[in-house]
Amino acid sequence: MSSPGYGGGDLPAVFPDWSPYQDLESAARAYLRDPDIALEALGGVLRGASVLGFTLERFVNEVNGVWQEVVVCDGSRLVLWHGEDVPPGEGPPGSMTSSLRVVPVSTVTEVGCRRRLTRSDSGEIRVDSIDVYLLLTSLDEAPPAEEAGGAPRHDALRFGKTLDDGGAGQIARLEEFARLVASVVGRPLL
Repeated sequence: MSSPGYGGGDLPAVFPDWSPYQDLESAARAYLRDPDIALEALGGVLRGASVLGFTLERFVNEVNGVWQEVVVCDGSRLVLWHGEDVPPGEGPPGSMTSSLRVVPVSTVTEVGCRRRLTRSDSGEIRVDSIDVYLLLTSLDEAPPAEEAGGAPRHDALRFGKTLDDGGAGQIARLEEFARLVASVVGRPLL
């Protein structure tokens, strides 16, 4: 199974595993369709800062094509790059967006990590999915108060991996990333 990609090429429905790569560049080159675009955008913000941890995501949807994301933690910031194909009719064929967002770690108020565990017949326990959220002090872009029930919602960054979507290695790396961010939240910046 494959899906049409940027520039007219076909992409496999299952992507290579980035989890064995400890450095951002190697992981991005192994996993992303557009690693040069992502690395250039991230490099312009990181400017030599140490990458303490990162997580990657990529999927194909039937409307927009490829959706890609990189989230990097340098100890004081989360730097997020997002690339997405433009839907047909909303730009020339092969168009995509490239977005960058920088979130100070000081704005993360809560880190949540939910693992789903399964037990085999032999009693062995394994993690088969993980959901991570980072609650931020900023407000979500919600509909007007009369439509949303009146209560503003805080913005959150959400990430997830399953055995089918990423495998055990990416589940472990996302959990490692969540622990890293949790370890720096609330600490004084040096």
